[in-house]
Amino acid sequence: MSAPPAFPAQWRPLVDQAASALRALALDEHAKEKFCNDPLLQPLMHKVSQRYVAGQTVAQALARVESIIARGHAASAEYMGESVRDEAFAMAETEVFMDLVAGIGQNNLNCSISLDLSHVGSLVDVELGYRNLHRIALAAAEINREVMISMEGVDRADDIYAVYTRLHQQDGLHNVGITVPARRHRTAADLPAMMKLPGRIRLVKGAYLDPDEQSWQRNSAELAAVYRGFARELLASGHKCSIATHDRTIQAELVALIQQERIDPRWYEFESLIGLGTEQIDGLNARGYPTREYAVFGAEHFLYVLNRIAEEPIRVYQAVVDVMQTGQ
Repeated sequence: MSAPPAFPAQWRPLVDQAASALRALALDEHAKEKFCNDPLLQPLMHKVSQRYVAGQTVAQALARVESIIARGHAASAEYMGESVRDEAFAMAETEVFMDLVAGIGQNNLNCSISLDLSHVGSLVDVELGYRNLHRIALAAAEINREVMISMEGVDRADDIYAVYTRLHQQDGLHNVGITVPARRHRTAADLPAMMKLPGRIRLVKGAYLDPDEQSWQRNSAELAAVYRGFARELLASGHKCSIATHDRTIQAELVALIQQERIDPRWYEFESLIGLGTEQIDGLNARGYPTREYAVFGAEHFLYVLNRIAEEPIRVYQAVVDVMQTGQ
């Protein structure tokens, strides 16, 4: 997939405003309920999501994972969902993750499992989220697979980091990794703390709608600079990490660093999302660099799809084309 064309520079303030509006809409639980369940809007949302989502069932996700592996990449599969506020539903969603782990093991797929802590109950009770995640992580450890905890809003970060730390220090579940967003100012302190634990660190820029006083602007030079700095720190340390960015300039700079320092490929990988950066990740893989493609599935794709569009608001045009296409 080629890079989306850029808007004219003078449009940047409007583009950033549009991206912020999309991210705010993504977090609106009433809007989510409307888009995901309204009989008129639901088919349109499904059409738009097909570009970014691997399907709605575990079986569909596993089929997509197999195609990713056939292209030479490792995979990561996430059953989409967040902000669950009902205990029974959190328990039911945990069972889907258990089915996913079982399917990965039965088919011996080179695939990690990703999830939001709030999907498995942390907003009901942090202890419930911990117990459900512990169960998933233990099952994944039995088949020698990683579980990656995704990051959420800044108001949830302390609980996420605390549960992650507990899984390592108390339970010895070193197959659990954590997602760290470069754009948050607090990451300057969080990253060194997370590097004291052995789990893989997925470094992302961060698509969250955080307060300006707590985060760098998404398209700012400051964010690009801090991402480069954190990535270099991770790569130089020998800590297991995923470099999760579609920024071609950053990828090229880090490839040059890897070559110059002869960094061991066992400790890093470049990660990309399905529907985004396909040519980039295929090219990196062809050059011998470890790569992973991240596939999401499920019906709860409202937040995820809007955040993907918000990263490059010109994708709104592609969404319109996807909706208008017939016979899909």
